[in-house]
Amino acid sequence: MDKPTLVIAICGKGGVGKTSISAMIVKLLSEDGNHRVLAVDADPAVGLATALGITVRKTVDDIRNDLIRRVENGNQVNKTDMISMLDYEMFSALEEHHNLAFLAIGRPEKEGCYCQVNHILKDIIGSISDNFDIVIIDGEAGIEQVNRRVMEKVSHLILVSDTSAKAINVAKTIKKVSADSIDYEKSGLILNRLRNQEEWQKLTLGPELDCFGWIPEDDTIRSADMEGKSILEIEDCPAFKALKKCWAEIEKS
Repeated sequence: MDKPTLVIAICGKGGVGKTSISAMIVKLLSEDGNHRVLAVDADPAVGLATALGITVRKTVDDIRNDLIRRVENGNQVNKTDMISMLDYEMFSALEEHHNLAFLAIGRPEKEGCYCQVNHILKDIIGSISDNFDIVIIDGEAGIEQVNRRVMEKVSHLILVSDTSAKAINVAKTIKKVSADSIDYEKSGLILNRLRNQEEWQKLTLGPELDCFGWIPEDDTIRSADMEGKSILEIEDCPAFKALKKCWAEIEKS
């Protein structure tokens, strides 16, 4: 029996380094050439593409908006043709590099809901995901958008925070509301940009969050962010070594 796809959703307050953590997880899990990995950028800012050095030619919302424009212009599209067209367009939107594929959700241009298209697109994303061993989703601050536009069930919900009380409280809130927003098996926190072990020991997280570990402030990652350099190209650095330890804890959980 085939092993089910591991689906990892990563969320947290804006500015805490969520996308850098997502990119490092993609790097770590795609380095094993035996695993097929799909990275999904579900943040409208499409920062994960930059962090991975990937050029996005087409997003899911480009496909969605193009179809909606056709319908609004009076072009009749039956459901069978719609599914066939969307399926083809979605596969053409995948950027593939060896065992790693990338899909950007993008930003909706139009207000309102075109529910049939949205449901079909989410079904196709689920169908595409079934072809991979691991799916890593870089989400917005909350989990609701992942549920609404990507998929309803994940294996791991990973929350990212820095040491600020505000960011930690956001992580707690996401954990609280996620119970109603998405079906997940396990969840926990990764703390980012800590200066030293002493800072880690001073933090009081409370019982709401299980913590997988912490990532140190790292000039290598900071420079990569500033220069737009792909995290896939970075050799071992303190942040990446710490991420490996966090992942070992995630696997144990």
